[in-house]
Amino acid sequence: MQGFEFNTVKRIINGAGSALQLAEQCRRLGIAKPLLVTDPGLMAIGLVQPVLAALEAEGLGATVFDQVREDPPEATVLTAADLGRSQGVDGVIAVGGGSSMDVAKVVAVLLGGKQALAQLYGVGNVSGERLPLILVPTTAGTGSEVTPVAVITTGETTKAGVSSPVLLPDVAVLDADLTLGLPPMVTAMTGVDAMVHAIEAYTSRHQKNPLSDNLARQALGLLARNIRTAVHDGGNREARENMLLGACLAGQAFANAPVAAVHALAYPLGGHYHIPHGLSNSLVLPSVLEFNLPQACEQYAELVDIVAGKPVTGSAEARARVLIELLRTLIDDVALPATLEIAGVREQDLEMLAEDAMLQQRLLVNNPRDVDYDDALGIYRAAFSGTPLRGTA
Repeated sequence: MQGFEFNTVKRIINGAGSALQLAEQCRRLGIAKPLLVTDPGLMAIGLVQPVLAALEAEGLGATVFDQVREDPPEATVLTAADLGRSQGVDGVIAVGGGSSMDVAKVVAVLLGGKQALAQLYGVGNVSGERLPLILVPTTAGTGSEVTPVAVITTGETTKAGVSSPVLLPDVAVLDADLTLGLPPMVTAMTGVDAMVHAIEAYTSRHQKNPLSDNLARQALGLLARNIRTAVHDGGNREARENMLLGACLAGQAFANAPVAAVHALAYPLGGHYHIPHGLSNSLVLPSVLEFNLPQACEQYAELVDIVAGKPVTGSAEARARVLIELLRTLIDDVALPATLEIAGVREQDLEMLAEDAMLQQRLLVNNPRDVDYDDALGIYRAAFSGTPLRGTA
């Protein structure tokens, strides 16, 4: 076995109602004046107000920044940091999806250190400290509450990542009650996103290790067994709890064994078409898995029983192909669009998307099979039409 390094969050709290106990965690971390980062949608439906009231009742009135939107731009990060600085906050809490948690991570660094935002981008470029940080996800998908990465939009169609162990929070709080009202479409997109995290971590060319493998397998089982119920019966607390925990475990897995070509080809779809990240992953997932079959067949065969929920017999290749078909069926069952064409992508843009995908080398190097421009274009064409990838049928 090759040597490996495994990093994760210091503390995970899992339980219904745990978001109403944040004051205890704030005191433990020395937070007296928190900045709470969230989005206007969650504020509008009243999801955040009980959390704020619970903090207020314990004498911890929070400064609220509620202007996070999907694919948050640099301006949002800087505005939130300015607000926190002006109010003298001494800790940061995020209650929201991946975007809110990403903003909170970077804001905690900006307020706790002396670096400018532009200096943070890349891997290992955070040199200072950060403020105490608590992350509370309201979707079961991104796993951002346990990852050392934040992704920020830097231009019209470009994004940049900040990757550093400093971004791992002090506490991740998993409260499934906050996910009970999640709409079916969002539940489906974020749930498939988490499944992709588990699958890509399990097959990552770099840093894959026994701990990440076990987390990926456990996550995939929780997600596969519960996603349909969570989508079609959103008030089912057990399904919601299992989805939230599954997304967290998948986040721990890919935080250590990084994702690959599915994400690399998904990012241009988000950049050019503003397709939500989880849906972008879903749209290219089957075609990427088909492309990877020559190198990842054995690993896909190891996962098929988990997704099927029962033993699947046959050769490794046959079992790997069953995995792909099970995932196609799952995508249909949760009512996500099955092809790029249905999702509104223009066929004449596929070459542009392939060119942009080639810019994601930090992800592509983790893929079990090398991906060049022609390969990416072929994957997009297969995903556009929904036909099997040529040469893998």
